[in-house]
Amino acid sequence: MSALIMAAQLLLALSLLVGLHELGHLLAAKAFGMRVEKYSIGFPPKIWGFQYGETEYSLGAVPLGGFVKISGMIDESLDTKHLNKEPEPWEFRAKPAWQRLIVMLGGIIVNVITGVIIFVSMTFILGESYIAKEELNKDGIVAYSLGKELGFETGDKVVLVNGQDFRSYGDIVSPDAILSDNGSYTVERNGQQIELDIPSDFLDKFTERRSEFISYRERFRVGEVSEEEGNALAAGLKAGDVIKSVDGKSIEFYDEFREELSTKKSQEIQLVVDRAGQDVNLDIEVNDEGILGFRVESLLERAHQDFSFSESTVRGTNKAFDVVWVNIKAFKKMFVGDVSASKSLSGPIGIARIFGDEFDWVKFWSITGLLSMVLAFMNLLPIPALDGGHVVFLTFEIVSGRKPSEKFMENAQKVGMVLLLGLMVFAFGNDIYKLIVEKFI
Repeated sequence: MSALIMAAQLLLALSLLVGLHELGHLLAAKAFGMRVEKYSIGFPPKIWGFQYGETEYSLGAVPLGGFVKISGMIDESLDTKHLNKEPEPWEFRAKPAWQRLIVMLGGIIVNVITGVIIFVSMTFILGESYIAKEELNKDGIVAYSLGKELGFETGDKVVLVNGQDFRSYGDIVSPDAILSDNGSYTVERNGQQIELDIPSDFLDKFTERRSEFISYRERFRVGEVSEEEGNALAAGLKAGDVIKSVDGKSIEFYDEFREELSTKKSQEIQLVVDRAGQDVNLDIEVNDEGILGFRVESLLERAHQDFSFSESTVRGTNKAFDVVWVNIKAFKKMFVGDVSASKSLSGPIGIARIFGDEFDWVKFWSITGLLSMVLAFMNLLPIPALDGGHVVFLTFEIVSGRKPSEKFMENAQKVGMVLLLGLMVFAFGNDIYKLIVEKFI
């Protein structure tokens, strides 16, 4: 069931984004009097469709994409039957280069607008909840294995990120921070400031082991006690209890508590809890998974800020274009060899897993907004079969006044299709390989 939920979310997001992308091409083409023969969400074989005017609208059985077929244009269909006759006035090839350029940019522009609208809307409706720097540094961070490799220690207080002040915990672990050239963290430890350099290849490790990096340190109390798992309820643990010690060892933070339980699986332990100001002793058996069976209620304070519509417009737009900037940085590092493509790139399976196995509208729209900006960026890459390839050739035509031959465009499209198919095979294969490694190695 969880796989179906992930797949359904991916298909819903892709159908929406691809449909809007292709609609951008369609509207621009029709605005300049070009004939649009087909508009499809998904690739053939067709499973449903209808004719409206000169255009056939349809849904394809392969949902990982879509297309519009504009008369007189050499596209992924490689339809070249029009090349042996003079251009008709309603054909793509008969229009001025600047109009053709706008048509090719139409899908990218719509995806950018969609991404911006999503980020602006979510900022306006939800505001922002975050762990402020001041709250984070009351008790410092928890350093896990990857954080320790970088030089962090539990209790460190983060002072600067890449030499700059920061606002929240999210700024510390953001891809933008980790992708910065000559990046570093400045931490305060035992009254001294220490600089921890971020290696140029750190993104590979971060992508694979993000949960092993660092987290905020939090004081906690017992929340809802489970009736179905663990032994906490039977032992008398109650919501609101504050755990003070485990087998005589003092406990202040949740990371200390988890570390103690991880060493006492299937053992009975003695807890001392503060219950309404009084110490209560409880004997509880830890199950074989290292849990007692209660929800943790964090005592860490989260800040919240709401924004006006004008403020949301600025912040949401910045968030949207930050996605593009992060992708540019990542591609730069892949190009120079600092980052492995196999570890950083994900195909449909990897993207579906990002959505998760529970349907959450906030998470769904957050990821959909991100994907919209990524789709715009990827389509602008100068690969012939993508919009970006057409943009390059049309820009050359506008600047030089010389139009590439249709034979050249046909061959370029074939090369681009081979590159795209190879990339798709790599992405699918890489996703499957990651699943195998995660399950069996």
